[in-house]
Amino acid sequence: MSLPIAIEVYSKRRPSYSCRQIEWEEIVSKSSSLSVELTDGIAILTLDRPDKRNAVDGPLIADIEDFFSDPPEATRVVVLTGAGDHFCAGLDIAELKVMGAAEAQATSRAWHRATEKIQFGALPVVAVMKGMVLGGGLEIAASTHVRVAETSAFYQLPEVGLGIFPGGGASARVSRIIGAGRAVEMMLTARRIPADEGQTLGLSHHLVGGGEGLNKAMEFAGRIAKNPPFANTTIINAVPRIAEMSISDGLFSESLATALTQLSDEAQVRVKGFLDKRGGS
Repeated sequence: MSLPIAIEVYSKRRPSYSCRQIEWEEIVSKSSSLSVELTDGIAILTLDRPDKRNAVDGPLIADIEDFFSDPPEATRVVVLTGAGDHFCAGLDIAELKVMGAAEAQATSRAWHRATEKIQFGALPVVAVMKGMVLGGGLEIAASTHVRVAETSAFYQLPEVGLGIFPGGGASARVSRIIGAGRAVEMMLTARRIPADEGQTLGLSHHLVGGGEGLNKAMEFAGRIAKNPPFANTTIINAVPRIAEMSISDGLFSESLATALTQLSDEAQVRVKGFLDKRGGS
């Protein structure tokens, strides 16, 4: 199995957002339901439908795909959050309808394209989870790399109540986070999992108090933004793939990733600086 280190640059659709410079801060206005604020290399991407508990409709999932296909050039890390009291209530029920198999698969694949670009893009993504993290909201969060939850967060995969199998990546990503058995239990029972249990299961990496999620996420994002971009990109793309390989293939792929990152200009400058400083101490 080969290890794709280089990141594909997607250009299937022209991005719908526009950028303007405001001295030290860049504001990106993308759509009425997705807002972006860029400062110091950190893009704060907000699902901005608080009246719908940030439920995702077709245009919003397309906007998410567009953003991660062609993010603002200065971006080094993304913080993904939701406006108001909730992260995301999943699929907008206004879009729920009886579908044929082909249409249902097309909708599922649209979600897959967007979440693939989150998980396997060039930028690390830190999620701020609060309130509802349901269905598609959990599927989006599961595609991010660092997940911070507030104590108000709760998780649920409720699709079975409608006779539907989750179509936004839960069976592939949530099952890898918490294990296939627990993912099956979540889907069959559709029970709500509170923040503390979610932390124990691994749905979140860090659990903080109410209203503290964004500050903690920005703290992590600031730390990540200081890393060489190629090292960040290699980590988020290589580790999940290596985890799917045999030990032998994984170790060989690891050696390639190590070699490639050490060839980068920034790594060589940093290593030389470290050695010079150590030699002069």
